[in-house]
Amino acid sequence: MPPIQDHPLRYRLANELHARPFPALTAPVRAVYLAIKQPFDAASRDRSKDMAHLIALLDRYGTQHPQPGATHFSGRIGQHTLKWEQHTEFVTYTVFLSGLGERAFDPADFEVFPEDWLEEAPGMRVTSAMLRICERPADGDINRQIDDWLVPESVAVSEVLDGDAVVAADFRIDPAGHQRFGVFVKQGVGERRVGRIVQRLCEIETYKAMSMLGFTRMNEVSPLMGEIDNELTGLMQAMTLNDGGEEATLKALLAISAELEKLSAETSFRLGATGAYEALVAQRIKVLREERFKGRQTFREFMTRRYDPAMRTVKSSERRLESMVQRATRAADLLRTRVEVGRSAQNQQLLESMNKRAELQLRLQETVEGLSVVAISYYAVSLAGYLLYPLTGLLGISKGELTALVTLPVVLVVWWMIRRIKLHAGAHDGPDM
Repeated sequence: MPPIQDHPLRYRLANELHARPFPALTAPVRAVYLAIKQPFDAASRDRSKDMAHLIALLDRYGTQHPQPGATHFSGRIGQHTLKWEQHTEFVTYTVFLSGLGERAFDPADFEVFPEDWLEEAPGMRVTSAMLRICERPADGDINRQIDDWLVPESVAVSEVLDGDAVVAADFRIDPAGHQRFGVFVKQGVGERRVGRIVQRLCEIETYKAMSMLGFTRMNEVSPLMGEIDNELTGLMQAMTLNDGGEEATLKALLAISAELEKLSAETSFRLGATGAYEALVAQRIKVLREERFKGRQTFREFMTRRYDPAMRTVKSSERRLESMVQRATRAADLLRTRVEVGRSAQNQQLLESMNKRAELQLRLQETVEGLSVVAISYYAVSLAGYLLYPLTGLLGISKGELTALVTLPVVLVVWWMIRRIKLHAGAHDGPDM
């Protein structure tokens, strides 16, 4: 029996679930992280530029290139390990450096990315971070190191993954331009679990930064939305006055509707992406399974206080825009209905006027027909009189009597002829209609 035929995408779809493995890390180790995004229309960018930029970095270190069309890559660059990933809107570079170095969060570690290579990046930095992963010391030493490295008023610290590690961050940009994350790993924790913790922290920072793009975008369009809202309210008030300017009001409403649809189309992708990134931030924090460390605020609490209000603002602005679009549409439909009703009334008046004119025309036509019978009969009687005058002597009657005798028959004949012509013309026009 021949083997069953595989779907052409079977292996590709199955392997996609394993395409981005977590790094395997053993403390002590450092990591530098960089996320790059094109400033505009990043989702439809030329992704070959991302690959070319990666290859340029690999060539600096003499590292083998990834496969064509790859969306992720891991390899050695000198003494370090590089992890590269290409996403819908951005690309990320993570370099792992062994040991802790003499100085915590030393900006010199970021020099693993050459300065001229950074200048040639096909995009702009969304975020960058430095992570310090070390073995877990005593809790008092953790507190002292956190207070030394991070800003106390915004620091967030949690025990994660059932106490296997303590993670700390303040989500601030340090003088060197990077975020800072401290990871204190309990002895004996597997290298894969350490890699997952570091990966999750990088993802939280990146998705947080990407979702905040929606916040800034809605802040930019908020004044325009306010202007449109005021104009829309004014037009709706003008509708209630019913001052007879429906046509002009309808044109203005349609213009507002078009502007709102344009604004909605321009912001729809960013708003959708913001919602997706926000969900990812919450999910990544959830899988860390946080527990409070020494009374300090957790990552979730930090996000609730600092991050969630921004996301609620985005959602509120999105709902406001949708409401404005619906209001403009309903108002335009209502006004369009009013205009159509007005036009129907005008058309009815016009038809009534046309009917009255048709009746008058018919009466005038009948009057003209009567006058035509009289006029034609007059001339016909005169002609008949001239023709019959010689018979007055034979009949022994006067000319007046002869004229009187022929008048009625002539009038009847003329009336009959005009009537017949009218009926014939009506019968001829009927099929053409």
